[in-house]
Amino acid sequence: MTFSVLVVANRTADSPELLDALRARAERGPVRFTLLAPASTGREATERQLESALEVMRAAGLDVSGRIGHRDPTSAVADAWDPAEFDEVIVSTLPAQTSKWLSVNLPQRVTKLTDAIVPHVVASETESARSSISQASEPE
Repeated sequence: MTFSVLVVANRTADSPELLDALRARAERGPVRFTLLAPASTGREATERQLESALEVMRAAGLDVSGRIGHRDPTSAVADAWDPAEFDEVIVSTLPAQTSKWLSVNLPQRVTKLTDAIVPHVVASETESARSSISQASEPE
């Protein structure tokens, strides 16, 4: 049986910490990932970040697809979540001192919304994420 995991990340989507967590999850058995990138940094920046992350994940041998969601991460998960499609959710955020998502308790909100297992990965922002944001024509 192949499990399906929804991964919620934007600025940390191509971070080494998230990649390590996804590799560890893949070692437990067959899994397919869907990277959901809420457009919280603007649509253009999110598209660039999603493409960068998908390249990194696929190069690591992970079975992953991607999609852009609503700019509000809770709404993005609510729109994407389907218990018939996904078995788990992984939420990746910046560290507490800089994370807007942690300031609104996103991992706990996702747990309540989905009633699923929701591991939380604290990751660093990558250079590609900073570059995508600085090139964005839309404000954060």
